[in-house]
Amino acid sequence: MSKQLMRLASALIVALLFLALPAEAKPSVLGLDPNVALGAYKGMVEEHFAGIFRTTRALALTNEAKSGKWKSIEPLLRNFSKDLPTDATVWYAMPDGSYYSTESGGLTSQNLKDRAYFPELLAGNDVKCDLVISKSTGHRSVIVASPVVRDGKMVAAIGVSVRVHFLSDLVSEDLVLPDGTYFYALDPTAKIVLHRYIGRIFKNVDDVADEILGDEFRKIMTGNQGTFEYRLNGKKIIAIFRKSESLGWYFFIAQEKS
Repeated sequence: MSKQLMRLASALIVALLFLALPAEAKPSVLGLDPNVALGAYKGMVEEHFAGIFRTTRALALTNEAKSGKWKSIEPLLRNFSKDLPTDATVWYAMPDGSYYSTESGGLTSQNLKDRAYFPELLAGNDVKCDLVISKSTGHRSVIVASPVVRDGKMVAAIGVSVRVHFLSDLVSEDLVLPDGTYFYALDPTAKIVLHRYIGRIFKNVDDVADEILGDEFRKIMTGNQGTFEYRLNGKKIIAIFRKSESLGWYFFIAQEKS
């Protein structure tokens, strides 16, 4: 999905959520209502990954992908990579774990066989949003991948490594929040997947705060949505959150209070 489409989708989501709110809940012109911001933020990220997944599945059905030859599928994957606003790396993996990537321009020196998600691809299953440290770039990334099946057998896989700091930057650029308000997302183990502060990404809440606060986050995340008050670095923070059923992540909008 192009940057223009991402921004249009974000604006549309915000507009629809605004119209759906009762009059007394609509934000004033002085600032964006946190519930509207949360819905826009969650919807933006969900649609980004849904678009990637739709494309990997569609590409996996092409004759170029089923050929098992990098040179055949390379032009399609390069076009796909260029259209992604998060500067993601698109790769083409073989059953032995070796893989080609748009970033390297060909066969890499790395192997995916020991990745936890790779057996799923070998079994013919899609992979959605696995968190990894990229072998080739060292970037903290989210993996979306689809197997390429020919005659009932997995002959290759098409995957995308989305760099989470670029995705966080994209959210920051498109979702303008008032001072003292910020966003983040956690996976079910309370690992930070997205955050306005890049240095916190892929850290556990326990590492950013303390074990007690981490336990409190995991406790409130047994629900699908809610409000959570806590203290961090001496500041009182009120956060609202919603779970994404498609990603399994918990999206938060937090506001610092004096």
